Amino acid sequence: MQLRYNFRVYPTSGQRAALARTFGCARVVYNDALRIRKDAHAAKMPFPRSGELSKTLITQAKRTPERAWLVNAPVGVMQQALRDLDAAYRNFFDSMSGKRKGPKVGEPRFRSKRDNRQVARYTKSDCFRVLPNGKLRLPKVGDVSVRWSRQLPSTPSSVTVIKDAAGRYFVSFVVQTNPSEVLSEAGGEVGIDLGLTHFAVLSDGRKVAAPKLFRRAEKRLRKAQQNLSRKAKGSSNRKKAVVKVARAHARTTDARRDFHHKLSTAIIRENQAVHVENLAVSGLGRTRLAKSVHDAGWSTFVGMLEYKATRYGRTFARVDRFFPSSQLCSACGFKDGPKPLKVRTWTCLNCGAVHDRDVNAARNIKTEGRKVAAGRAETVNACGG
Repeated sequence: MQLRYNFRVYPTSGQRAALARTFGCARVVYNDALRIRKDAHAAKMPFPRSGELSKTLITQAKRTPERAWLVNAPVGVMQQALRDLDAAYRNFFDSMSGKRKGPKVGEPRFRSKRDNRQVARYTKSDCFRVLPNGKLRLPKVGDVSVRWSRQLPSTPSSVTVIKDAAGRYFVSFVVQTNPSEVLSEAGGEVGIDLGLTHFAVLSDGRKVAAPKLFRRAEKRLRKAQQNLSRKAKGSSNRKKAVVKVARAHARTTDARRDFHHKLSTAIIRENQAVHVENLAVSGLGRTRLAKSVHDAGWSTFVGMLEYKATRYGRTFARVDRFFPSSQLCSACGFKDGPKPLKVRTWTCLNCGAVHDRDVNAARNIKTEGRKVAAGRAETVNACGG
């Protein structure tokens, strides 16, 4: 199983300038290739292949006065930019034909030096390596200091250098995880009902309060944004204000990611099987609850549960979003019908059991999740299917 390991790096001023040149060379090669393919499409000509583009836009272009500065970046980084463009076109065509599931993918767009995120990917051909002193050696850049929070499980196949909107630098290693990381078998099994007042309600009755990190930082974010709006466009003060806004958002994002990681790891370690509801987050993000839904970050959390379950040998199942988890009695299975959100407790008309709405839903998700994991989900959903 391949995973990404991310670490913060601290390049010197000279190394930051070298990375800026590398980002620029990769961006220009990507844009040049995109322009050639767009022109070929407009002229109803076949798309140039990556090999032809590599020869034209890298090998030959470096010998011209207009693109002589391409020697400032490793060849592998610029070739990876062409592979990224190939992947973008492949995803676009697969999405248009229906081969790629999920939301529609748009046509590749030109990259800008003013983008909030700058990326350069080094492969094994670039001969990057982690030194015995803990520094990362990058060609054309030098030995960069890395803040290691954990050891790499294996030799990385590639490393991506990222500069975010807040001006921070990160490296992302792609590594093959060790199969021996499978945890010892746990006896627990849990169903999870996600919400806004309580971020997660477990089938054993535990409730995890929602941190509401964006709501807590909203006042500070608003002031930073107002300060940015008063700065003249193109001024140095505006650039500084943009970084302040980005840093404020980054603090909130980092805190949310930390919360998701800690909670998902604890759930995976304690339970052998985890069952969650497949929520339509994109749809909920267009309602009056949009800000709270995005603040919760359900999709990220469920994604963490899924990959950690695969990594550590746990069972993971998604229950259909139309499953009537709030309408069924978890004690006798009687379907009591839909209820407004203001109803937090209810009594079953069949057996008389008194249910907490969220705990009952989590228990029903756990029961249905077992059937989904076994490949025999049969419960009639809210639409009668």
